[in-house]
Amino acid sequence: MLTAEEVLLGIALTVVLATGSQIVASKLRVPALILLLPVGFTAGALTDVINPNELAGQNFSALVSLSVAVILYDAGLGLDLRNLTGRTRGIVGRLLVIGVLLTFLVTCAVGPAMFSVSLKVAAMLGVILVVSGPTVVGPLLEYVRPTDRVRRILIWEGTLTDPIGGILCAIVFHAVSQTGRVDIGRGSQLGQFLISLAIGLVGGVVGVALLWLTLRTLRLGETLGTLAQLATVIVVSAGCDIVRDDTGLIAAIVTGLAVTNIRGFDMPARRPFFETLVQLIIGLLFISISSTVTPASVVPVLIPALVLIAVLVLVVRPLVVLLATHRAGLSGGERAFIGWMAPRGIVAASTASVFAASLVDEGLKGASKILPVTFLVIVGTVLLYALTAAPVARRLGVARPARTRPLLVGGDPWVIGLGLALKSAGLDVLMWAGLDEQRDRVRGAGLELAKGDMLATATNPRARLEGVSAVFLCTDDDDFNALASVMVQDSVEGPVYRVGPPHDSHGVVAPYTGGDILFGRALVRHRLAARYTQGERFVVMPLDQAPSAGYDLLFVVRADGRLDPVTEAETAVPGPGDMVVLLGPAPAERTGTVKAGL
Repeated sequence: MLTAEEVLLGIALTVVLATGSQIVASKLRVPALILLLPVGFTAGALTDVINPNELAGQNFSALVSLSVAVILYDAGLGLDLRNLTGRTRGIVGRLLVIGVLLTFLVTCAVGPAMFSVSLKVAAMLGVILVVSGPTVVGPLLEYVRPTDRVRRILIWEGTLTDPIGGILCAIVFHAVSQTGRVDIGRGSQLGQFLISLAIGLVGGVVGVALLWLTLRTLRLGETLGTLAQLATVIVVSAGCDIVRDDTGLIAAIVTGLAVTNIRGFDMPARRPFFETLVQLIIGLLFISISSTVTPASVVPVLIPALVLIAVLVLVVRPLVVLLATHRAGLSGGERAFIGWMAPRGIVAASTASVFAASLVDEGLKGASKILPVTFLVIVGTVLLYALTAAPVARRLGVARPARTRPLLVGGDPWVIGLGLALKSAGLDVLMWAGLDEQRDRVRGAGLELAKGDMLATATNPRARLEGVSAVFLCTDDDDFNALASVMVQDSVEGPVYRVGPPHDSHGVVAPYTGGDILFGRALVRHRLAARYTQGERFVVMPLDQAPSAGYDLLFVVRADGRLDPVTEAETAVPGPGDMVVLLGPAPAERTGTVKAGL
């Protein structure tokens, strides 16, 4: 029994380790899970104060269930059904069905011989290992940056398999703990699954109704709206779990899906508290659960677990993808990469922690091996995919190129001229403008025009500007540029810049909002427009041909296609092989010089 001081110390250490691991991982540009699991395991081996069974006692499993519900609700907010259409929907559905069945059956078949356990224990382990999860797939994909189609398929599969796996775990648990044999194949178990699904869906409907009341009818602001979401998810998830185990996970993800996809929800534009809470929960869960795994429990199952990892990675997953993506319109490289991406995450860890402990308490022989085997499979798959996913994606041709794809927002003549200059430098430029006249002007210049609601969609912090790697806000409304630079930041895999307002601006927010200001204080918006009107132009040329005076440097286009702008805080320094984008007098035609926007 821990003293009050030891409990305080344990909580503080858990929070510090969870936060510190994620900070270090971000600086090292690796998925946080690579550090969280070994750090928690080491902390549990070196000290007794971090053990969650001592800190939370019997309440730990309930806290884990509610925490996972919050994570899945947040994941559901990022699932826009408009992106799950046609073949993508069919691929995800087949991956779920075939993946769950094949992983479960293979683990049941090889588990008893590998780990010297009963079929019941192998069945419990098999159903635990069917899940993947957005908490591990998402960070890996952010690190690898595959094509949008591959990313969508993997994110949808990882997010939807979690609640399905949670329900199946509960069903298999009851099947192996209440009978002397594994009877999950009986028709009654299908009925149990449908009952659980129905309860979760009803809970989701209740959650949607509560959020409609708070966010749409009462129109709560950012702070109260975020609190309302958190309270709703916890209440609905807890209520469903009280009625039937693990149905709260379905309710949570259904609520998140509905909030994102039902028109009319007045969602807070940014939820920094909620997003921070989810990150903290993920860290705390991984540290806490991994600290319960002891070295003594890992050593006996280490070699068999490595063999199981090899079977899952080299046999099961490729076979699942081969069957699920047959004649689905994917390239060979896309199919191969999807077949090389099935890490296990937080739901596998949490369900193993909860159900294994219950089976051990019931005296089921071999149940104590479930948690260490699951821990090793999580660590092994995450390490394997984290270290190999990026080079595999590049080898298969599914990784996005380093070349920047800029989105220019604005339709004034000087903005179109800038777009033409960047296009002449070899960049795939995308433009967006709000007024019909401006949109016609963009089309007439031969530049690609984004769909009309693109920027509105991007203000949803869970949405993504797919294919865009940098945003340049160049409209003639400084307040719009300033607000959009904040709102769009989380929707882009790259930086967001805005053109600077006049120095004597009396705008509502433009002079006071942060964000990277383009081109420094000397080239604010009205001066750029004036110089362009007076006949100056944007020109692109190799560094060795750039004039020494009379031109202002705006961008450096690196040899690999990366676009580095000059900003108020930083000056881009060109190097050998780079191109420069300048503003100045239109030069005479000559080799290596490109005039744009004339």
